[in-house]
Amino acid sequence: MSSKFKIFDKCYAFKEAEQARAAGIYPFFKPIGKNAGTKVIIEGRELLMAGSNNYLGLAGDPRMIEASIKTLKKYGTSCSGSRFMNGTLALHEELEVKLADFVGKEEALCFTTGHQTNMGAISTLVGRGDHVITDKYNHASIMDGIFLTVGLNKSVNVHRYRHNNYEELERILKSIPEDAPKLIVTDGVFSMEGDIVDLPHMRLLADKYKAAIYLDEAHAIGVIGDTGRGTTEHFNNSVYADIMMCTFSKSFGSIGGFVAGDAKIIDYIKHFARPLMFSASMPPANIVAASTALEIIKQEPERVQRLQQIGRKMAKGFSDMGFDTGSTTTPIVPLVIGNNEKAFIFWKTLFEKGVYVNPVITPAVPPNRAMIRTSYMSTHTDAELNQILEIIGDTGKALGLI
Repeated sequence: MSSKFKIFDKCYAFKEAEQARAAGIYPFFKPIGKNAGTKVIIEGRELLMAGSNNYLGLAGDPRMIEASIKTLKKYGTSCSGSRFMNGTLALHEELEVKLADFVGKEEALCFTTGHQTNMGAISTLVGRGDHVITDKYNHASIMDGIFLTVGLNKSVNVHRYRHNNYEELERILKSIPEDAPKLIVTDGVFSMEGDIVDLPHMRLLADKYKAAIYLDEAHAIGVIGDTGRGTTEHFNNSVYADIMMCTFSKSFGSIGGFVAGDAKIIDYIKHFARPLMFSASMPPANIVAASTALEIIKQEPERVQRLQQIGRKMAKGFSDMGFDTGSTTTPIVPLVIGNNEKAFIFWKTLFEKGVYVNPVITPAVPPNRAMIRTSYMSTHTDAELNQILEIIGDTGKALGLI
């Protein structure tokens, strides 16, 4: 089969997904029939969820649901406009004030998704002739923000350094003219590896070479720090980052995102970020869900502490079995397999045994670093965690992976 239009040839030539489906190891786009906290129903079967980013279990919290329903009835389902025009509600601004206070910045600005937050903020802050320096393991949304920047300004200088390699980062910074505008962009918690940026070291280098730091807290807020305030709290210094962003689709149990920093910086982003200006704004029910989650996080720090305890338990359990868990120190615990096909087979066997996890292959990870990404919620019970450890351990041994 082929297309009569050349532009579609690549679509008809794409065979990998079709081959994986035929082999019965295609792991993506599995429709979830019901979400029941730590368990899900897929294809009529109940599975233990060990691959969700609903870190604090708030997506199904009755308080979140009740607040969202009340908001739907009052405001409807959509703002039907961008923040720049008719899509800003008082709800947006109220949430932004609370978020800025929570992360210790002057102001915050909400976008419709976390991905758009990085796209909009990075492409607005980095302009013609500027330098952006990024960790090679940074999230795809960061790279897309950089690509948009390059698309808008061909003279932008992009530098990538090996993951958490601060010697290489310093070499790059040293090579850039002292008076050139520089922005270091990094994840706080890396979404696939589960490790944490050495933010104090990065801050020292940034100050030495006059660079600003943009910190992506998507997998950090609600996950690390004594009260869930993320990487800066983890290192006990709120000024380590100049700009912070986070999504609402993880710990906040909603959808959307925000960027926070000095008032003048946020006001500039507000007036020039294309994904903010040309997308419909975050819907009312999701605003209130994120706001409700923020209050729960502040009032119930024991959720964060339980999540951290679970992360330590699972990382140690898998490491003791012989799995390569990388350098994780969070509830994101990768099981590094290496080979794509082996990762798919491992995923399929676990799926059949009743455990849902996420297989991750290139380009989400470097070549030959295919992995099973496991992640946990504060609502997992010890019995469920022990069951997950047992099933994954037995399967790993049976497949010769450990």
